[in-house]
Amino acid sequence: MDLLTKTISLYKEMGISEEVYAFGTKILESLKERFDDIDKMAEYNQLKVVNAMQKARVGAECFNYASGYGYNDYGRDTLEQVYANVFHTEDALVRPQITCGTHALALTLSANLRPGDELISIAGKPYDTLEEVIGIRKSMGSLAEYGVTYQQVDLLPDGSFDFASIEKAISEKTKMVTIQRSKGYQTRPSFSVDQIGEAIAFVKKVKPDVIVMVDNCYGEFVEEKEPSDVGADLVVGSLIKNPGGGLAPIGGYVAGRKDLIEQCACRLTSPGLGKEVGASLGVMQSFYQGFFLAPTVVAGALKGAIFAANIYEKLGFGVVPNGTESRHDIIQAVTFGTPEGVIAFCEGIQAAAPVDSFARPVPGDMPGYDSQVIMAAGAFVQGSSIELSADGPIKPPYAVYFQGGLTWEHAKLGILMSLEKLYEAGIVKELS
Repeated sequence: MDLLTKTISLYKEMGISEEVYAFGTKILESLKERFDDIDKMAEYNQLKVVNAMQKARVGAECFNYASGYGYNDYGRDTLEQVYANVFHTEDALVRPQITCGTHALALTLSANLRPGDELISIAGKPYDTLEEVIGIRKSMGSLAEYGVTYQQVDLLPDGSFDFASIEKAISEKTKMVTIQRSKGYQTRPSFSVDQIGEAIAFVKKVKPDVIVMVDNCYGEFVEEKEPSDVGADLVVGSLIKNPGGGLAPIGGYVAGRKDLIEQCACRLTSPGLGKEVGASLGVMQSFYQGFFLAPTVVAGALKGAIFAANIYEKLGFGVVPNGTESRHDIIQAVTFGTPEGVIAFCEGIQAAAPVDSFARPVPGDMPGYDSQVIMAAGAFVQGSSIELSADGPIKPPYAVYFQGGLTWEHAKLGILMSLEKLYEAGIVKELS
């Protein structure tokens, strides 16, 4: 028995029918050139990371354990230099004390806004969990409670920036403009770095001293540039997404202007202490090695997203981005139009997981969301969405958001398993 026959047999043993496997194989035949382009981008970004590590003189002593106050934590300080090198910024804050992407964003906003200042989102509605941070939905400790006002400029119908409305919205009290690179729980396109650069240049022309923050979650290493390369004052993300490479067990980062990073550090720790304290507590090797692996891991996740887009577009479902569009993040949205479709998809992703594959995801209430949410992730790190995962709110238009996969091969299994569950449920009736 040859290796291909054994592989097909193993897929069958794990629950993938011959019909689903054959359909996936047919789709893959058209993606070879696209996958080759992704590999070339991964090579460039891999070299960028290694070069940044070498310039920062990363050594074995960077992995030493540090506790207590963390004064002179060499590994922590060197890693922050590595991030600044990669993002081409003056400084960076990379800490395990930043618990998640929402925390990183809340930290950056609260550190750099004061009572009476105004925050404007020029990319429309922000991600659900930020609504309580800002005070769009009433919440304890929101920016609104501290006298920070908020405006939102919705996108044009085609998903592009509404420059005329942005110009009208910016005023003397506007202190910060925020741009969310990825779509969040929306079916709008994600923004390319060039689109973000165009928006930043426009905002700075209207008000040169405004701070521009970009929520970079899910976008790192997808393109050759990052938002900081096109004028962003601050870029923010989570280490249990792209830059952690699947190894970081917790953490977040902020990279940008030195004075703004210092504000973030003083908010994270204490005024007067700033970046000087905050021990790394033994996670440095995972942070460094995860960042080293991130370009390759992101490449695998991108291949999975493109595979999913082409499969579900071929079957007639709405997908954003579509099967041929350029990619600007690792998220793939698929609109099923019914709760049953979202649930079946997530059941497939869970069934393909290396951890908790026997569990069945069900919709439930989640902190920070205004509707029930279903989440599928059998991850080595809880909530890590650079690992194979899918989630979505149980509300119209009933779209699921798929992302991650530490390897392309695992992403492929997950997508085929999601299709298998939809096929078994009769939601997908024909595979042709």
